[in-house]
Amino acid sequence: MQFNTILVALFASMAFALPTDGDGTEPTPPTEPTCPPTGPSAPYAACAGLYSEEQCCATDVLGVADLNCLTPGAIPSSPSDFQSICAAGGQRARCCVIPVAGQAVLCTTPIGIS
Repeated sequence: MQFNTILVALFASMAFALPTDGDGTEPTPPTEPTCPPTGPSAPYAACAGLYSEEQCCATDVLGVADLNCLTPGAIPSSPSDFQSICAAGGQRARCCVIPVAGQAVLCTTPIGIS
């Protein structure tokens, strides 16, 4: 008998939890996409994840550490822009894990640069 009471309460709570538009009808899905913009209007994200710090570095030591690193002087808008910003100072575009005092340990090549 208690099982029937629990079952009825469960189904009743699910019926109350169904979304509606306020007039008892089902909500209509949005007609425009809700995804972030893509294409030329989307900003260039050079670095992601653990390697989130954009850096211009002068020396790469065995692909593990980079020396004489600085934050780019401008916000890059594309992979080639990132390369040219760093090349203006004689450095390479890199994505690093938290640089300290101009030294960056664990760096990788930015997205879109080969």
